[in-house]
Amino acid sequence: MIAAGRKLKTDFRLEIVEGGTRREVAFRDLLARPAIVSVYMRNNTPSCDRQNDALVAHAAEFDALGYNLIALSRDTCGSHLKYAAKKQITYTLASDPDDAFAKAADSLVEKSMYGRTYQGPARAAFVIATDGTVLAVVGKVDAKDHAAQLKAVLATL
Repeated sequence: MIAAGRKLKTDFRLEIVEGGTRREVAFRDLLARPAIVSVYMRNNTPSCDRQNDALVAHAAEFDALGYNLIALSRDTCGSHLKYAAKKQITYTLASDPDDAFAKAADSLVEKSMYGRTYQGPARAAFVIATDGTVLAVVGKVDAKDHAAQLKAVLATL
């Protein structure tokens, strides 16, 4: 996994849902302000719902601190549009079916489900400066207390 102080490649493109609309952007365009990128696995699953619920409850605080909040998964933008409406998500949801962010952050890990082994993005969070420098990494997300976990990290920066 990429370490704090290293620069992330930011030239890859993602589809995003923001304010009820979907569009394609270069990742670097999401870094108009420092950003918190919270990687989760799938919409409408218990742990991922808890992770996003924690972010929804504190999104305004992260905004007031000067951070763009981005939650990223392999889900499609169609799924993200429904999920954002259901969960009242006001921050950016990014669709990354090709794991472009995980590759840039060197955070693809081996996973297994039902005896099958595969590569997938780590459930992690990254604080990234406007120039792509990684300021902090949360390597293991606590889904229920994710916002508190992020606030503790931001307090050290």
